[in-house]
Amino acid sequence: MSSLEETLAGRREKETPGWAPPLRIVLKAALLFLLLNLLFGWLNPLETLGRLSLYNTLFPGRLRLPYGELPSEDYNLTLNNIPAMLASHVVAQPKADDEFRILVIGDSGTWGWLLENEDTLAGQLNRLGLETADGRRITAYNLGYPVLAVTKDLVLLDAAMPYEPDLILWPVTLDSFPIEKQLTHPLLQNNPGRVRPLIAQYNLNLDPDDERFVDPDFWQRTITGRRRELADLLRLQGYGVSWAATGIDQSRPDEITLRRSDFDEDFSWQEFEAPATLRPEDLSIEVLNAGVQMAGEIPVLIVNEPMFISDGENSDLRYNAFYPRWAYDQYRDLLAANATEEGWHYLDLWDQIPAQEFTDTPVHMSPVGTAQFAELLQPAILKLSGN
Repeated sequence: MSSLEETLAGRREKETPGWAPPLRIVLKAALLFLLLNLLFGWLNPLETLGRLSLYNTLFPGRLRLPYGELPSEDYNLTLNNIPAMLASHVVAQPKADDEFRILVIGDSGTWGWLLENEDTLAGQLNRLGLETADGRRITAYNLGYPVLAVTKDLVLLDAAMPYEPDLILWPVTLDSFPIEKQLTHPLLQNNPGRVRPLIAQYNLNLDPDDERFVDPDFWQRTITGRRRELADLLRLQGYGVSWAATGIDQSRPDEITLRRSDFDEDFSWQEFEAPATLRPEDLSIEVLNAGVQMAGEIPVLIVNEPMFISDGENSDLRYNAFYPRWAYDQYRDLLAANATEEGWHYLDLWDQIPAQEFTDTPVHMSPVGTAQFAELLQPAILKLSGN
């Protein structure tokens, strides 16, 4: 080969890229991703990331906690990151100097199933325009969540206490109390680090080693293992655009199938097939005591919430599809006895809303029924606010 050919060949070797540089880039990227996964698994920063939110800054805060069965229609989604849920909520805004802040916790009736935000219990209370004796605006924040379990309420209350409530309003119903239901929802199962300390602190009749708790190992805490949770955080922020533009966080059907009024000859409730004697240990009423202790000097108004009462077939056996009379009557007696013994602020409004104001279930009310509920609560709220 001539010197000219050798020179040209050498030049071609220099000009033709080999596999080495791209391979080095791929290896470095893979190593970096592995290190980030290891660091993420060690630090476990998912809750810290949940506190980073575009809501209340770039987007307006949500008026109820994120929950959605049809994300593309609700502009909403269900997730298990409680700090992210609260950071997206308007309650995360700084408390105003002239504000008397009420946190309203509870089930789907409180959250406002099939209701616009302004028609929920919190919305109706705010519509009343109440003020304290010293001129502060009484503002209610909807922290209800569509799960029937008082332990869920306690966990959310514990997370929300830093938002400086002046009063806690806690509507409850019988189906939120069975012990076997307390840990059935993924929100509880995926937050053992929040539930277990409460079990220990308040000596709750729940098993901290319940097999339903999700305890991820190291690799499940890495970016790869947490990819679904991280995607949910991003989706929640993404829905902020649609929420800001529309204010829609729940799709509602054009027609609502109303709650049943006629029943079979049926005495069953939960695991009971026939009438029985309910014992205090059958119900998690102790969780309410824990909530009152948690609040300390902050008053807690516990309310046995209104429900649909049927006058249809076999209504002498059942008040509604949820409750046979034998179980519900005993529950009311147990709740009232505990309220007296513990000195709760307590109201029993179970039969105070007309039957026609209930919608798809015995505990979901229409806007009119919810407004009536808010008006019934007004005297107690004004009294506890210092009026």
